[in-house]
Amino acid sequence: MRRFPYNSCMIPSLYIHIPFCKRRCIYCNFYSSIYDLDTASSFIDTLVSQVKGLDRTVHSLYIGGGTPSAVDLKVLRRLLSALKSFSIKTGEFTIEANPESIDDDKLKLFADSGVNRLSIGVQSLDERKLKKLGRIHSASRANEAVLQARKAGFKNIGVDLIFGVWGETLDAWRQELRKAAELPVSHISCYELTYEKGTPLFSAAQNKSVAPLTDDEAATMYETAIDSLGLGGFKQYEVSNFARSGCESRHNMHYWDNGPYIGLGPSAVSYMDGVRTKNVSDVKEYVKRFKAGKPMAESSEKLPPVKMAKETAALKIRTKEGIDFDWFRARTGFDFLELERRALPKLLENDFIKYRKAGDKVTGIALKRRGFLFCDTVSSELL
Repeated sequence: MRRFPYNSCMIPSLYIHIPFCKRRCIYCNFYSSIYDLDTASSFIDTLVSQVKGLDRTVHSLYIGGGTPSAVDLKVLRRLLSALKSFSIKTGEFTIEANPESIDDDKLKLFADSGVNRLSIGVQSLDERKLKKLGRIHSASRANEAVLQARKAGFKNIGVDLIFGVWGETLDAWRQELRKAAELPVSHISCYELTYEKGTPLFSAAQNKSVAPLTDDEAATMYETAIDSLGLGGFKQYEVSNFARSGCESRHNMHYWDNGPYIGLGPSAVSYMDGVRTKNVSDVKEYVKRFKAGKPMAESSEKLPPVKMAKETAALKIRTKEGIDFDWFRARTGFDFLELERRALPKLLENDFIKYRKAGDKVTGIALKRRGFLFCDTVSSELL
């Protein structure tokens, strides 16, 4: 049987999920819990104990949420202190933060603890849009938070933006993109607003109290982001991600390479040696299971080699560089053209992908402009 040759030898990334938020956003369907100090303190103690049992070398380190910056300073310090001894192969240590919970003391703690990449959940620089989305920070505070982080010494700062909000105009979106590109940031992520089942936003769309934009309107906004950010010096390197040269997220690139990773925290996913596990999605149950010595995972799946290879294709195609055939064979043990022989004709016919060449030799495939608009469709065809 063919083996997936790299999961057992590649160094895994480490992702730590901090599930606390000051308030849940109306569009979010990720697991989170309203912040309270006692629960957070008990949870961080659990993480510290878990961290002590890990190999100290990781590919990259990422603390996400939720809102990690919502946690009290003293509690955060306990976690970050436990991570100080880690050796990070790529040198990239990211933490997510929201504008309303960033302050000088936390920024100093982050910097002193080795964090060198800050991802700020701005979501919008438009006051009206922020209110629609139920965000608890203002546009001016979002701007100030970025400047505050820069003043604290962070050179690698990323911001997230959401587009396609009901009633949003193309001109307003252009202005947001211009404002974002003028900030001292090195990375911008642009995500289309989605209406996920189980969220208040989904219910609002169902009862017609909000009217989602059409697919064509959202597509125009997405293409505007590609063009505007490109002119602003941000190169697209993945469907939703744009960066200045050399500032691409190494942690996320590891995901898109389908590399191994360890996930700590409720609802976090791990992927090691072809086995995918997902932790229980409840912070109190997570702590309870750890204290009782029970498994943290609520589900586990062993992927056969073919499925692992196809998932690698579905993830890697999201990147601007696409899939190099030699790289794919080295990573998976499979010939890409043979593995995806049924999917490729349809993708080519629909003008979603193109072949990459070196001279007369076809060396790989990549998304065309139209393919980026239908990336989820492309990925599904490759699975």
